[in-house]
Amino acid sequence: MQKLDQLAVNAIRILTIDAVQKAKSGHPGLAMGSAPTVYALYSKAMRHNPLNPNWADRDRFVLSAGHASMMLYSTLHLLGYGTTIEDLKNFRQWGSKTPGHPESGHTVGVEATGGPLGMGVATAVGMAMAEKHLAAKFNRDGFNVVDHYTYCLAGDGCMMEGIASEASSMAATMGLDKLILFYDSNAITIEGSTDLAFHENVGKRYEAYGWHVQEIADGNDMDAILQAIEAAKATKGKPSLIIITTQIAYGSPLAGMAKAHGEPLGDDNIKATRANLNWPCDEAFELPKELKDNMAGVVKGLAKQEAAWNELFIDYRAQHPSLAEEWDAYMRGEVSASLFEDKALWDFSGKMATRVSSEEVLKRLSKAIPNLFGGSADLAPSNKSYIKGRGDFSAQTPEGANVHFGVREFAMAAACNGIALHGGLIPYCATFFVFSDYLKNALRMNALTEQRVIYILTHDSIGVGEDGPTHQPIEQLAAIRAMPNALMFRPADSKETVAAYLAALCHEGPTAIALTRQNLPLYDESGPKALRGGYIISDSENAEPDVILIASGSEVELAINAQEELITKDIDARVVSMPCMELFDMQDDSYIESVLPSSVRARVAIEAGSSFGWHKYVGLDGDVLAIDHFGASAPADILFEKFGFTVERVVEKVLSLLV
Repeated sequence: MQKLDQLAVNAIRILTIDAVQKAKSGHPGLAMGSAPTVYALYSKAMRHNPLNPNWADRDRFVLSAGHASMMLYSTLHLLGYGTTIEDLKNFRQWGSKTPGHPESGHTVGVEATGGPLGMGVATAVGMAMAEKHLAAKFNRDGFNVVDHYTYCLAGDGCMMEGIASEASSMAATMGLDKLILFYDSNAITIEGSTDLAFHENVGKRYEAYGWHVQEIADGNDMDAILQAIEAAKATKGKPSLIIITTQIAYGSPLAGMAKAHGEPLGDDNIKATRANLNWPCDEAFELPKELKDNMAGVVKGLAKQEAAWNELFIDYRAQHPSLAEEWDAYMRGEVSASLFEDKALWDFSGKMATRVSSEEVLKRLSKAIPNLFGGSADLAPSNKSYIKGRGDFSAQTPEGANVHFGVREFAMAAACNGIALHGGLIPYCATFFVFSDYLKNALRMNALTEQRVIYILTHDSIGVGEDGPTHQPIEQLAAIRAMPNALMFRPADSKETVAAYLAALCHEGPTAIALTRQNLPLYDESGPKALRGGYIISDSENAEPDVILIASGSEVELAINAQEELITKDIDARVVSMPCMELFDMQDDSYIESVLPSSVRARVAIEAGSSFGWHKYVGLDGDVLAIDHFGASAPADILFEKFGFTVERVVEKVLSLLV
């Protein structure tokens, strides 16, 4: 390793321990061991431009071991991404650009939010999927305008998490040969040696998946790391794993100890570390001038890579103008306002299960939005998520847009977050609603990172029927509604299903669309009104009704039938369809009052799911007809009757409120 390279590697180590010490909180250990890997990547192997962090054809780096965030922040500082020494000094503090775990969209140069171990591996898989598909779509002879790698750094904890296994299996099946995963193997976790809980041969496991695997015995051997990267790039048809044996807290008196994983080293140990590494500066956060001068030259060299690509794209635009125009549209990711006025998009007739409506909406949207990209966790025939005529995405046919994720719900959702973060595509994924529990942590990450991902979640209630309680969602609606920045949409008919998709396309975050197995009627009053989240679908005869019935999805039909029965008892009811609480709550006070007038305190909410969350609409004087227990195995119509989802039960609740 050259002197200036060694100086830069040690700078990452020193800045890390100084920041953790100042914050009195953080994880110095992995950063000190993996500093050579990350520096080698950013200074010598990766194609990127710190002067334009959003260059479309840059290589991506995902830190799956997000607790080593200071390693990334220190690297971004050295490479001129705008992370200042003051930012490093404010590590983990209120309002800083250097939070405890890296957050995309918050710190310039951070490609993906990292924290939940293993999630970054799946996110990187999604980025590599996006690169492969876009390359197949846009590249032409002599014009590889999409030609970049996705790198990911994972630790021992990531390798234990199931999501990393799901995603790695998927990556090999898809032949993602521009995905390179580094495994920092320091054999230490919070509780101590990995021998306590982890004995497997990770390399053999990845070979069994179908990965190209290399091992480096010394994590400080930068030449070996760079040679391994080149060998990985030369490998076609397979993703690559590079296992690097490192020492946690390298260079410090706590090297090799679990204690160094997640707490400051302490002043005495930091002083000893400076001496062990022959660090030339005594003050915290101080860097030698020769290092700063050298890194400025590295940044200039990196900028030339984008300049060459820009020249290439000028020629590409001249020779392939229609493709270049389409590229621009993909990269903008915008949805045309004309879709909202497209009468054909809203045109449906007759009764239809909303999962079938969804299939038709997807087909119609795909004609106007060619960069829709996604699929199902092995349930496409049931959840109707396959778009005919768009081909299958695979190792052999990367130009296809229908993804077969396999039975891998968690990895599917996290990969979709990676696809969204990559840019250029609008991802969607599908499974049964009850299995949203398998992917909820990834959905949460979509919400946290404000990435547009559409979740098609079918078989939305006890209407699943004979499959029984294991497949009947009860608490899932409430769980997603409780998540910040997520939209939970449960449409009552085909036109509300259109509204769900349009809302999803405009939302910076995930949208979950819960869809029925059973047929539902089509309502004259539904349609664009549903974009407000809640609206009057069948009004009372008087300006102020006696009672308001509020329902979502399949229970809107029950509410309307109950409204008709109440008329025979001289009770004037208004029916409000509430497909999306989150959108309704965003409306102004006057609109909310017009739909749910505060003077009408007799209210009944109806939903074949948990009652949790409905009380904010019915108040202390209202009631909720819901299901706060698990379901049973029986035909759907029997279950609705046995669990009280009947006109008689609704009327009974209304009468009890009006006594």
